[in-house]
Amino acid sequence: MARIAVIGAGMGALAAAARLAVAGHRVTVYERTDTYGGAVRRFERDGFAFDTGPGLLPLPAVWRDLFLKTGKEPLEDLVELVQVDPSSRHLFADGTQVAVPNASRAGVVSALDEALGAGVGQRWGDFLVRAREAWDRTRRPLLEEPLWPNWQVLAEREPYPAVPHKRLLRTRRATTLAEVADRELRDDRLTALLTGHALAHGLDPRATPASAAVLPYLEHAFGTWYVRGGIRELARAVYERCVRRRVEFVFGAEVTRITVKDGRAAGVELADGTVADADHVVADADPALLGRLTDGPLDGTGDVRPGARGAARLTLLLALRGAREAGAAHRTVVHAPDPEAELDFLANPGGDPFPVPTVTVLRPDDPALRPDDAHESAVVWATLPAGLDADAGHAEVLLDAAAKAVPALRDRLLWHEIRTPDHNSAETGARHGAVPAPSLAAGEGGFLHPANSTRLPGLYRVGGWSHPGGGLPHAGMSGAMVAGLVVEGPEFRGST
Repeated sequence: MARIAVIGAGMGALAAAARLAVAGHRVTVYERTDTYGGAVRRFERDGFAFDTGPGLLPLPAVWRDLFLKTGKEPLEDLVELVQVDPSSRHLFADGTQVAVPNASRAGVVSALDEALGAGVGQRWGDFLVRAREAWDRTRRPLLEEPLWPNWQVLAEREPYPAVPHKRLLRTRRATTLAEVADRELRDDRLTALLTGHALAHGLDPRATPASAAVLPYLEHAFGTWYVRGGIRELARAVYERCVRRRVEFVFGAEVTRITVKDGRAAGVELADGTVADADHVVADADPALLGRLTDGPLDGTGDVRPGARGAARLTLLLALRGAREAGAAHRTVVHAPDPEAELDFLANPGGDPFPVPTVTVLRPDDPALRPDDAHESAVVWATLPAGLDADAGHAEVLLDAAAKAVPALRDRLLWHEIRTPDHNSAETGARHGAVPAPSLAAGEGGFLHPANSTRLPGLYRVGGWSHPGGGLPHAGMSGAMVAGLVVEGPEFRGST
């Protein structure tokens, strides 16, 4: 039985802790704040409750697997999963709109044809077929296996089978997501539908590899889910599973250094000077913080440079008077009126004025999140450049955009809380409050995250800032990979 010290209680760390405890190890989690879940938190006020991190759950099979492998009670016995339908409603800059069905390619094609014009849906459907090929080629190396030692193969090979086009007497294929939209979708609304998936993670589609086609495919293929009571209920269930498996939690415990003995990680030192010895250390931290804990970068031969991509978010929590209207969508995306201005601002945030961004509005029909049926709680968020000093003026821009999705929003608004990137930074420790993007193939490795194993023996990375990147499914898979590496050693190659 080995002693395992886990730094941080984010979702990836919790997933690793539960699996390691079931494998017979003695696991202690040291969390700097006073609670678990990382970015998966809840804000409560006046009988209203809100998810302050992710509001929807893609690919719940990852978390089903965790509960299957760590105990007798399946996930559905501990939380109520609800499939969201429609998956999302989209309001486009030209005034058109469409409700996208959940997990139905045929349904999506039909809905797009009806709302946007004959043939539009079929172009999207054909794109999804190609996106499936990219998913099939990258699913295992990017989600189920530790990062290959020869990760350059993933970095150099574009898995998306773009349609060839002849330009200037040469046959060329799309290499970026923006080129896929321009050459294969040929419709501004479909472009917004596609590039919005990259934009949600702070990725500029003009520079993001075509392999990002897996992001909309994952949602269309596996559906979009909500956890009754809020996604925070998933974090609660995972935390309680850890406690049942005798994982020890120490809250309010800031790790200031990873100790090293005989050339390997040997434990952690806390801010109060306490030293806890360990045989292995698992760190859920962004690359900058992890570098400080080890007095230097961990990247060397065979490691991916920690250039993990991510962006910040500005989030508004809305307390509304009046009931949610019948037929309202759980999620509405209000696309930016000037997409190029939005992308230019994300790339160079020093410009003025702040352009109207793409805004996501979440309106869960959940009695647990409101004081009574005469009120409604809603969450509005938009992607911001990391490091932008967001303020009330930026929030007003988001409210104006959200008013297109919520009837009489200004008249119904009782109060709203503004959550800037600084809130996320305080809760997760992420630099500038950034939210990590998922790992992507191609792009010369610039969209991969650092490997779970490190150059320092006995030290492992877990969570969104490590392979396979950000997002709830990816966090769960990182926990599975780290547990496999600790239990089976460097020969571990993932689950079958």
